Amino acid sequence: MTRTDRADALLEGIKRKRRVIVSPEGIPLDVRIAAHGERLTAFVLDMTFMTAIIVGLYLSLVPILFSFVPLFSSRVRAGMTLVLFTGFIVRNLYFLHFELAWQGRTPGKKICGLRVIARDGGALTPSALIARNITREVEFFLPLSLCLTLDADAGAWRQLSLLAWTLVLTFLPLFNRDHLRAGDLIGGTQVIAVPRRVLLDDLTLAARARPDETAAYVFTPEQLAIYGAFELQVLEEILRRPATRENDRLMADVCLKICRRTGREETISPEDARRFLNDFYAAERAELERGQLFGRFRADKTST
Repeated sequence: MTRTDRADALLEGIKRKRRVIVSPEGIPLDVRIAAHGERLTAFVLDMTFMTAIIVGLYLSLVPILFSFVPLFSSRVRAGMTLVLFTGFIVRNLYFLHFELAWQGRTPGKKICGLRVIARDGGALTPSALIARNITREVEFFLPLSLCLTLDADAGAWRQLSLLAWTLVLTFLPLFNRDHLRAGDLIGGTQVIAVPRRVLLDDLTLAARARPDETAAYVFTPEQLAIYGAFELQVLEEILRRPATRENDRLMADVCLKICRRTGREETISPEDARRFLNDFYAAERAELERGQLFGRFRADKTST
């Protein structure tokens, strides 16, 4: 077990599958693949919340609908139609709305510490989320609804084929190493576990040789507003790596990317890269903590 794996086991409590995704800026991002149990728990929670929304909408709309339907038999048919229509609308908008508004999270995923990201390391686009959530209708809801609505005369082979279709697509994450469902394959997305970590104080104190030493590099609020907590955690992991030739080269590359992204025209030498990143880490952390005092939390660079 490597030093990073031991740290993950200590901080997260479990050993996860890890993947390295290179962002469009060229920075390698170490991500943790969400476990099957976590994804199932998040889906069950979302289904629970979604069912509560459907029931609430149904109870609020039924009195209005029944006031226009005089016959009891017509009311029953209208009620069933309303349930099916409400369920169709809610289950298609629930996942799409939350994953668009919460940057790849639904209430269930947020509780379980999961998040949807783009597999290419870029920004999570609306088209990718639409593709992965429309596919869920074909994966799970449509075959399941057909199985439940088939009568006894429909034929055993038809029922078995629909059940097999549902099982194959539902259990697809069990048969690939990144736990991808069909919607992830089509939409180019992936569900990862976001570690619940805190930014440790000792790294900020260790950024300078002496506690009273001033920062060599100063950053404006506009430059610090480009990144968020996720990028700060990635930078923290990079700074905690030992001083080796490979890590020094990585720090110089990250330093160059930050300078380009923040619009700094000065040239940072490889020898000063660690000092630059230490000062940037301390300034970025202070800026994020200052924003949290006023109720502003920036999860990552894509957050608005």
